[in-house]
Amino acid sequence: MKNRIRVLRAELDMTQEQLAELAGVTRNTIISMEKDKYCPSLKLGFRIARIFGVGIDQVFTYEEDKDGPSSENDN
Repeated sequence: MKNRIRVLRAELDMTQEQLAELAGVTRNTIISMEKDKYCPSLKLGFRIARIFGVGIDQVFTYEEDKDGPSSENDN
């Protein structure tokens, strides 16, 4: 899942540490999300969107894995 967390933080002049504190997670969690190495729970995703004052779809974008299941498994 792709996200715009870094961009939204920059627009608000917010540090990773500040966002982490507001979201109730560690700075490492924010770093991992920004690097697309951690996919947050829905609860955390909505919390982050609320912090930025936007809809969750303005923060996160789902992209299917290119190496995901093939269509023949979708029967």
